Amino acid sequence: MLSSSDMNYTNYLDNLSSHLNHYLSIIILLFGTIGNLLNCLALSQRTLRTNPCAFLFLASSIANIITLISGVTVRLLASWSADLTDTNRWLCKFRIFILFSSRTIASWLIVLATCDRWLSSSINIHRRQMSSLKNAQRSIIVIICLSCLIYIQIFYCYEANLTDAPLKCYGKTTWCRLLIDLEFIFINILISSLLMFFFSFMTILNVRHNVLRRIQFVPTNIMIPTATMKKHSQKLKKTEHYLLWMLFIQVILFILLSLPQAIQSLYTNITRFQVKSKLQNTINNFLFNLFLLLTYINNGIPFYIYTLSGGPIFRKALVHSIRDFIRMITCQRR
Repeated sequence: MLSSSDMNYTNYLDNLSSHLNHYLSIIILLFGTIGNLLNCLALSQRTLRTNPCAFLFLASSIANIITLISGVTVRLLASWSADLTDTNRWLCKFRIFILFSSRTIASWLIVLATCDRWLSSSINIHRRQMSSLKNAQRSIIVIICLSCLIYIQIFYCYEANLTDAPLKCYGKTTWCRLLIDLEFIFINILISSLLMFFFSFMTILNVRHNVLRRIQFVPTNIMIPTATMKKHSQKLKKTEHYLLWMLFIQVILFILLSLPQAIQSLYTNITRFQVKSKLQNTINNFLFNLFLLLTYINNGIPFYIYTLSGGPIFRKALVHSIRDFIRMITCQRR
C-alpha cells in the first residue's frame, strides 16, 4: 500500500514523463529533422561528398532522419493517443524494425567514420589507400544489410496492445524483451562506443606521430611545390582537420547521451524478476522515457555540431547548398 507522499510522487513522475514525451519530442523532432536535412544539403556539395568521411556523415544524416520519423514522431503521436502502431500489430512490428535498424545504421556509420580517420591519418601508405570513397560506399551497404538481418526477429518478438510493458508496442515475452534489449545495448551502444573511442584514440596517436615526423624530418634536394599545389594541399589539410574535429565532438556526445540508457536497460533486465512496488516501477518507467529521449538527441544534433565545429569548410558548403536549392526552386517556378 502506497503512502500519500508516495502516491503524490508517483503522480508527479507520471505527469513529468508525459510532459517530457510531449514537449521534448517536439523540440527534438523539429530541430533534428531540419538540422539533418540541412546536413544532407551541405554534405552533398562536391567539395565534401568526394571525401569518404563526409560521405559517411551524409549517409548517417539520412539514417538519423528515418530514426527521428519512426521514433520521435510516434512518441509524439502517442502523447495525443493517436499512435496507430500501439494498436495495429503489423505497423508496430514494421515501425520498430525500421527504428532499430536505422538507429544501428546511424551509429555504426559514425564508427566507420572514426575508422576512416584512423586509416587516412596513418603513416602506412596501404592503410591510407583504404580510406577511399568506394570503400566507404561498400561499407555502407554492408552495414545496412547487417543491421536489417540483426533485427529480423522483431517481426516475431514485438506485439501491439500490451498492458504490462513500458510501451504498448513492445516485446511480447520476457525473453523477447531481454534478447532485443541486450542486442541493442551491446551492438548499438557499448560495442559501437568502444570502437569509436578506440579509433579516435588511435587517430590522435597517428596525428601526434605525423607531427613529430615532420619536425624531425629535414627535406633536402626536393622540388619546391608551386603556389597552386600548396593552396590545394592546404585546403585538403583544412578539410581533414575540421572533419576530424567534428567527428571527435560527435563521438564524445554519442557516448555521453547513450550510456545512461544502456545502464538503465541493463539494470532493468538484471532486476526483471524481482518484485517491485508501484513507485519503483514508476521511477523505472520515467528513467526509461528520459534516457530514451536523450538517445534521440544523438540523432538530432549532428548539424549543430558540424556548424559549430566544422569551421568555414562546412559553413561555406551549407551556404552554397542553400543558394543552389533556392535557385533551383525559383527556376522551376519560372
